Amino acid sequence: MAALREGVGPAQALERLDRRRPTDARVARACALLDRLGATLLPYGAPGYPAPLKGLDDAPPVLTLRGDATAVTAPAVAIVGSRAASAYGLDVARRVAGELARAGVVVVSGLAFGIDAAAHTGALDAGGRTVAVQACGLDHVYPAAHRALAARIAASGAVLTEFPIGMTPRKGFFPLRNRVISGLSGAVVVVEARERSGSLTTARHAAEQGVEVFAVPGPIAVPQHAGSNRLLREGAAPLLETADLLEALAWPSARRAAPEDDPLSAAAAAVLAALHHESGDTDALARRLGETPGALATPLLELELRGLAARDRDGSWRALR
Repeated sequence: MAALREGVGPAQALERLDRRRPTDARVARACALLDRLGATLLPYGAPGYPAPLKGLDDAPPVLTLRGDATAVTAPAVAIVGSRAASAYGLDVARRVAGELARAGVVVVSGLAFGIDAAAHTGALDAGGRTVAVQACGLDHVYPAAHRALAARIAASGAVLTEFPIGMTPRKGFFPLRNRVISGLSGAVVVVEARERSGSLTTARHAAEQGVEVFAVPGPIAVPQHAGSNRLLREGAAPLLETADLLEALAWPSARRAAPEDDPLSAAAAAVLAALHHESGDTDALARRLGETPGALATPLLELELRGLAARDRDGSWRALR
């Protein structure tokens, strides 16, 4: 089978993969499915097995990969966070992932709803590569709603798992998945995390592995930020802009497009026009534009990050230029 590394036969690789001695029939079925998926098996010690994972006490005996195997050995940063993310968190994840991708850094995450999906999408939209680490066999996609996203990831990056073909996701598999996410990465960025978030497990694995942890600061009274703010109190580095992360890891800074070369979104342009006409708080802007206040969160953040608008202490927004 082309998917198997040289010198490793199907029975040997699959025995390592599911820790049971396979029958010939089961080997044949699994090999056929792996071939249909275009999958690659990376047994421990084989060429292409990610070097950082070799140092783990519980290093995966075999990894199964769909996509480009070089994506799991390239310089990488993990971006993780809440499944029920805010508009702010989703925008930050997409923006940071895009800037990392433009700097040539692979973005690693877990294919979950919320921050994970935003990070994968941000890297892909910037023309970069991303790796999705799954807590199930490669013949499954979890969540199933992300099948199209997984296919898009595999087209330029990789979908990776340590679990055998046929294995469905289970609660206990996600902490194992998280140690692989951090193990593949030179740094872990937690964008939003509640007090009991699985993202904190990834951060804990990172600390144990000697991987630097960054957290995006958030409002102290918002549940989505309680866990990530606690990471900051415990010594995680605050992430204020992507260039700080790249500098800390001694990687080249992301190429930043000049505002005139990177057009505003239509929503941001409409908000900016309204602010040029008259300053106001979010509720007043929403009434003028016929939108809900929540719909303005992303365009207002875009304007703020571009230096085109600012929020005063009384909550009013004004145009800067």
